[in-house]
Amino acid sequence: MDPNALPFDSDAMLAGLRDWVECESPTYDAAAVNRMMDIASRALILAGARIERIAGRMGYGDCVRATFPHATPNEPGILLMGHLDTVHPIGTKLPFRREGDRAWGPGILDMKGGNYLSLEAIRQLQRAGLRTSLPVTVLYTSDEEVGSPSTRDLIEAEASRHKYVLVPEPARPDGGVVTGRYAIARFNLEATGRPSHAGASLGAGRSAIREMARKLIEIEDMTTEDCTFSVGVIHGGQWVNCVTTSCTGEALSMAKRQEDLDRGVAAMLALRGSSNEVQFQVTQGVTRPVWEPNPRGMTLYEVARKIAQRLGYAINSQSSGGGSDGNFTGAMGIPTLDGLGVAGAGAHTLDEHIQIDSLAYRGKLMAGLLMGLT
Repeated sequence: MDPNALPFDSDAMLAGLRDWVECESPTYDAAAVNRMMDIASRALILAGARIERIAGRMGYGDCVRATFPHATPNEPGILLMGHLDTVHPIGTKLPFRREGDRAWGPGILDMKGGNYLSLEAIRQLQRAGLRTSLPVTVLYTSDEEVGSPSTRDLIEAEASRHKYVLVPEPARPDGGVVTGRYAIARFNLEATGRPSHAGASLGAGRSAIREMARKLIEIEDMTTEDCTFSVGVIHGGQWVNCVTTSCTGEALSMAKRQEDLDRGVAAMLALRGSSNEVQFQVTQGVTRPVWEPNPRGMTLYEVARKIAQRLGYAINSQSSGGGSDGNFTGAMGIPTLDGLGVAGAGAHTLDEHIQIDSLAYRGKLMAGLLMGLT
């Protein structure tokens, strides 16, 4: 099967993708994520899939599992896996817009564009009357942007029933795909001080905000080439005339090797207050294991590389930061190929955009993979 023969149309795909992008779906708004799941479920049903809606838990949105008719439905097949939650709060000043060969919008790159082109690949194969050698399952999840705390077990259970996992997260900046990802750990931070009236008895208090500020600098100064540390969230204080008793935060650490992350975790958990008058506590949150390239995964990459070559472009393989749910399946030893989504830049920012033509040529790559895997 020649994917070049399939009539992918980037403009038509962008029109359909717009509905997905304009349904804003930040992780912490379960109702909004569920509205996005409704839209995706309808599209999957129209494409002939059988839908299973999996109720959300831990305050997060639902997930959707879709299976397509196949002659051998119980055979280990291909799992197409993506998340439909985004980092942009509803109302973020990033409306959908198109300018030339680019389009902007919340989550358009990470990763609604990749999910949409994957579904279009399935539809194109159906319209052409082509059947994949292996059964195809689609899994859309709801909490990837916060480390997948409520869906990791679902992801690993589903992946274990499949032969391959394809993840249409954004393409790498050079157009490459991902065959490994770095390990990531999240941490919850809490500083506790002593309250006082900031106007009448400032010296009697011990500010939790001040302690958190000290620790923020200490944490980020721990960054080395082997392991990085960043504090991304801080909450503290309610009244400006009160010395704050409590301040909380969240930190992230990333390393290329698991042993480096393990050392970073130990260093974080060893942090203590700067004096006996304040307390500082670190608890470990969700962790993504390191996913190192392995022979089976590289064989899968070679299939994709040859398909891309026939389509007229090159894709290299690389390990990447910025964890994904591919960390879990790759670490399980299941052949996993990540970074199969759209090309673009600015993920998680107000400049998040895609290159519109990549909807078609990356869609053809996905269609070729679905047909070529056996």
